[in-house]
Amino acid sequence: MESGQGTVLLVEDDLSIRRGLKTTLTALGFDIGEASTGEEALTRLRMVDYDAVLMDLNMPGMGGVEACRRVRKEFPHLSILVVTVRDNEEDKIGALDAGADDYVTKPFQVRELAARIRAAVRRRRTPASVSAEPTLSVGIFELSAERRMLKKRGQEIKLTPTEFDLLAYLMMHAGHPILHSKLLSTVWGAEYGDEREYLRTFILQLRRKLEDDPSNPAYLKTVNYLGYLFFDPSEDA
Repeated sequence: MESGQGTVLLVEDDLSIRRGLKTTLTALGFDIGEASTGEEALTRLRMVDYDAVLMDLNMPGMGGVEACRRVRKEFPHLSILVVTVRDNEEDKIGALDAGADDYVTKPFQVRELAARIRAAVRRRRTPASVSAEPTLSVGIFELSAERRMLKKRGQEIKLTPTEFDLLAYLMMHAGHPILHSKLLSTVWGAEYGDEREYLRTFILQLRRKLEDDPSNPAYLKTVNYLGYLFFDPSEDA
């Protein structure tokens, strides 16, 4: 199932909000499906091949975070965007930890939301080619581009598609600082080029998964005022 702007499953328990968003996004060229709960969303996803899911975190039943986790487990390559009214780091990290690729905080501009959905559809249809190497090995980490798998000391670490692309690009340029704007435009698209706080949230999430001590990172280093680099401590040994 493929339409011009993309096919999107809208998961929102508030009927008036759901209808309003559907009308607006349909007018912008998206093909919109609807679900009012996480349970209904899973049923719809098993029936229709969507490009992306736009999901409100604040839902009854299993809740948005648990729904996101189940969608990611059953549909590992699907783009998942979450919408939340809570603008704090913990909630964003919680959504990303559950498998979300992106988040939008209420209140949002329709233009911003549409741009995020288009980027999600593009990533689903044409995944970012951030690594030309079939396997990248940096220190204790091994990343397989073909299997889209990361291992640390031989143990697999689960990553979302977006986390994988971000880490792959950093590992491909290990030891070299990568500008904020370069990371954003390469992994998410040109429309994300100035969103440094957005990138910071994803880096924090990767550190939680990769680092022995996320508060004192040994591998994912911040380069003040510039960006980030992937560092192999063994090279200094």
